[in-house]
Amino acid sequence: MNTKPISGPHIAAIRRVDQIMRQVILALVPATAFGVLLFGWPALYLLVVTVLSAMLFEAFCLKLKGVAATPSLRDGSAILTGLLVAMTLPPWAPWWIGVAGSAIAIVLGKQVYGGLGQNVFNPAMLARVALLISFPIEMTTWANVTPLFTGPGLIDSFALTFFGLDSTDAVTGATTLGLVKTGFSQNLTLPGILADYSSFLAMIGWERGSLGETSTLLVLGGGVWLLRKGVIQWHIPVSLLATVAVLSSLFHLWDGAHYLSPWVHLNSGALMLVAFFIATDYVTSPNTPLGQLIFGAGCGLLIFVIRSWGGYPEGTGFAVLLMNAVTPLIDHYIRPRIYGRYRNGKPLDISNP
Repeated sequence: MNTKPISGPHIAAIRRVDQIMRQVILALVPATAFGVLLFGWPALYLLVVTVLSAMLFEAFCLKLKGVAATPSLRDGSAILTGLLVAMTLPPWAPWWIGVAGSAIAIVLGKQVYGGLGQNVFNPAMLARVALLISFPIEMTTWANVTPLFTGPGLIDSFALTFFGLDSTDAVTGATTLGLVKTGFSQNLTLPGILADYSSFLAMIGWERGSLGETSTLLVLGGGVWLLRKGVIQWHIPVSLLATVAVLSSLFHLWDGAHYLSPWVHLNSGALMLVAFFIATDYVTSPNTPLGQLIFGAGCGLLIFVIRSWGGYPEGTGFAVLLMNAVTPLIDHYIRPRIYGRYRNGKPLDISNP
């Protein structure tokens, strides 16, 4: 048998799970803190409720499995899941939305499959989509910007989050993508300057939306920091963002009155959050660089299609879940080299060793 060794089969792990989780959480801190500052105490209460409930559901599931909860909770995966769920919710949503989101993410999205590293779908996106379909009113009621220092106080905010107290500050309004979707569905042309101005506000963060939609710059900064640290690779973010940018550019040039510019697409919704923090999930994305490029491009294509012609103004959650389902197929056909060996001058096929 003619074999040609290329590389050794040994891989030295340089990071533990808890280290990776801590770095991702740190990367999210600036955008999260800015969102809390932007929407006030109700956003902070919802964030705390979502993260704590995620940890409680994690501990409950581990207890049912007879696994010690303390070591598993220390890895930070439950905290990160709760944080990501909170960042996809309206900041002034009632407390039970956060609890329901954490339950879906941890129980149905993670533990049902066997726990960390075995889930098929991204838990946070599964929770986001399930909540959006089940509770469309609560999930699409966006509060106007009411900063921490001018919005409702501690007591009023507590009553708003936990007892459903009505507040005139919580004026229902659409995000940029929602406004565009409504206008286009009624055959109205949204002035380009309005869309560009709204996307500029989204870039700096001064616009209604979820915590993950408030500041494109801060989310992008956290993603770039993860790239520099080597926590994530560039293949998925670049292919996802490039696909959205190219498609939106072509359609905007073709009919600028009915298709948003790439500037608006890139700075609106949770696109940056998904590109750097959701789609790059180790467990639910492909293993090979080529597979990751295909995965990112698929996410970008679906996001553009749903935003342009779908029934929902934002398509990131649906796009990620659909591509999560395709990940095993991508990994099946695009396999990494097995120990870097060749047989008779040809790559070794693991299906026929």
